Amino acid sequence: MDHQPHTGAISLEDGIVPAIRFDKVEKRFGDNVVLDHLDFTVRKGDRVTLIGPSGSGKTTILRLVMTLEEANAGYILIDGQPLTHTERDGRRVELKEKHKNEMRKRIGMVFQQFNLFPNMTVLENIIEAPVHVLGQPKAKAIARAHELLEMVGLPDKADAHPTQLSGGQQQRVAIARALAMEPEILLLDEVTSALDPEVVGEVLNILRDVARDTDVTMLIVTHEMQFARDVSNRVLMFDGGRIVEEGSPDQIFSAPQEQRTKDFLAAVL
Repeated sequence: MDHQPHTGAISLEDGIVPAIRFDKVEKRFGDNVVLDHLDFTVRKGDRVTLIGPSGSGKTTILRLVMTLEEANAGYILIDGQPLTHTERDGRRVELKEKHKNEMRKRIGMVFQQFNLFPNMTVLENIIEAPVHVLGQPKAKAIARAHELLEMVGLPDKADAHPTQLSGGQQQRVAIARALAMEPEILLLDEVTSALDPEVVGEVLNILRDVARDTDVTMLIVTHEMQFARDVSNRVLMFDGGRIVEEGSPDQIFSAPQEQRTKDFLAAVL
């Protein structure tokens, strides 16, 4: 793809602006190159799962989109708009914090660790950002929070504190909290890795429902290969900061082309 200046919306060849676009993105930690001139796009409404060995750069991608890390080079665009940097007069220029904050509102993330505020009730955790970041009326945020608690199967836990909940319940609250921001993009980072095996299924079932019932774009990092197969319409195999192979779940899991993909799946399936 030809390099284009990042002043306005950038579209794909078919004229559709992708939800997420990585353009020659590089991320280094010291001498360690974690992402190496990464180019890829996620279309609106897609569910894209990143698989690959630990240390291959998958979680770094999510952290860059969430602006928890900053790329060393290249550009990330959200719905055609630059996320943290743009190009002016051939130079890579950092955008103002106000712009970054506006972009962050469009993105939700569910982490491995639930990151709930322990001093707040479940309801307060869910309405905190919609009220204080989006400026929603409190009554509207509370009504939506109750809808989301119903959706994640915890309608009776609004007044509980996180410490009174199991890990699986806390992660379901974290999913509700992310959805309360009505994000265009939902990032899922190994959301079951801190859970006891018997509750993994209940969390994954809720995410399957979200994928089925909403049009939110999802970018997923998971070791749960059956979940990746069920939810995704594209799977990207990562190794060494590069995309080794990409395709539909059926193609990647049933007929992978690259030896590296075959070796990885043989080890985890």
